[in-house]
Amino acid sequence: MRLHVPIRLRWSDLDAYAHVNNAEMLRLLEEARIQAFWVNDEAAGAAGAQGTAVLDGRPGAATLTLIARMEIEYLAPIPYLREPIDVQLWIGKLGGASLDVCYEVFGPAGQEPAQLYARATTTIVLVDAATERPRKINEVERAAWSPYLEPAVAFTRK
Repeated sequence: MRLHVPIRLRWSDLDAYAHVNNAEMLRLLEEARIQAFWVNDEAAGAAGAQGTAVLDGRPGAATLTLIARMEIEYLAPIPYLREPIDVQLWIGKLGGASLDVCYEVFGPAGQEPAQLYARATTTIVLVDAATERPRKINEVERAAWSPYLEPAVAFTRK
């Protein structure tokens, strides 16, 4: 099972070649990841986090989420699109203190055939903010993310 996060492109995401700049692609993936896994202020005030949004990214949170690795494979340039792109996310690996978030970036939902623009993986390490040491994925996080466990991204070139 995958999460689908719609992300709107900004005009400033484009470079001189009139497609989404590679540095901006990192921001787009980050934005999708935060929407999928981090508790926002509204959800924090509710009766607990729902779905996959179980990480607290607010200042003073007990857990830090550090990026250990990121790999992106570009398959086609993304032009400016008025409709949001469809960033699909899933967990490729759920380890002891880390997880691999996998992505496929498609054109706007409803466009057939769907254009696959990029695939990527981010390795995230959960770190205890007080000790600055990796901490184990807890039961709540594991339960929230396990339904989204699928095979990791298969990059074309190894």
